[in-house]
Amino acid sequence: MEGINVLDALAVVLSACISAMGLGGGGVLILYLTLVRDTPQMVAQGINLLFFLPCAVTAAAIYQKRGLLRWGTILPMVFGGFLGVGAGSLLLRHIDTRILTILFAVLMIGAGLYTVFKREKAQ
Repeated sequence: MEGINVLDALAVVLSACISAMGLGGGGVLILYLTLVRDTPQMVAQGINLLFFLPCAVTAAAIYQKRGLLRWGTILPMVFGGFLGVGAGSLLLRHIDTRILTILFAVLMIGAGLYTVFKREKAQ
């Protein structure tokens, strides 16, 4: 068994910090895994989803304790999420990994451009 790689630990901590701020730390983790660690795209996305679970459970517990959760809004989204997971897993069996990588890159570039060029709406 190998020891802890400092770069791996740094990527995990950076991803966790960015995720805790709600800024999409999963994107950082997926980019690190695919570009630096040469992890296949689907494996990197699976690792990212597993990494996200403790963050989501912790956040949900904190928001529930503060009374900030609206279950009438959340439950349909949870149901839709489960449907999306099922559809996505079926679809992934028919998509080449290179296409998935390109789609993820386009999504990341689009999100970055949107963030840079979006205009704040007047309140």
